[in-house]
Amino acid sequence: MMPGSLGQTTGDSGGDRHWPSEIRLRRAERCLEVCFEDGARFSLPAEFLRVKSPSAEVRGHGARDPGRVVAGCRQVAITAVEPVGRYAVRLIFDDGHESGLYSWSTLYALGQRQGELWAEYLAQLAARGLGRDP
Repeated sequence: MMPGSLGQTTGDSGGDRHWPSEIRLRRAERCLEVCFEDGARFSLPAEFLRVKSPSAEVRGHGARDPGRVVAGCRQVAITAVEPVGRYAVRLIFDDGHESGLYSWSTLYALGQRQGELWAEYLAQLAARGLGRDP
């Protein structure tokens, strides 16, 4: 296992189409690097992962609660990456957020759509008069 890494993973993905081969927390760069068995490799900034957390706190609790735009996370860092079974990781952020479980498919989709999702997020901030700085 490499420093800052959860190491190599193998085996059945439990029905998940995308299976990671390595997950590495790069503290100095404030990003999570995720490599998948199909060769896809994503470098996901902590700020991006925080504002796109799959938690109910961020995404909402259904149709009547569509979620919220999280502002002021430019300097957020990931302090820990905890495995959750064989299907996800829990990311612990230094702002206290720790309720999002990032499945392999979620991480893959965030990586594939990072540019598009980031542009949408910046537009949402601007529309609400919010910023990335605390």
